[in-house]
Amino acid sequence: MSRIIISVVGKNDVGMAANICTYLAESNINILDITQTIVKEIFDMMMIVDIAKSPKSFDEIAREMDELGQRIGASIRCQREEIFTSMHRI
Repeated sequence: MSRIIISVVGKNDVGMAANICTYLAESNINILDITQTIVKEIFDMMMIVDIAKSPKSFDEIAREMDELGQRIGASIRCQREEIFTSMHRI
């Protein structure tokens, strides 16, 4: 399994989660865990996804997610799970 952490923050608008989930489905990326909240019109979502079956590389996914974020008015960051875990280990 090759997992990445995706974090999304932006002004809430119709279809934000749908746009992101559509990209993931079209890229054959499986959502393992997801949390999403809206606080005072700020959309915040974090996902753990499995990219093992995707034909795309991590770098390609990260770049395309960044481009998607620009189109929908959100900041989308992708991090490899092992790097995310090491950075947050105390």
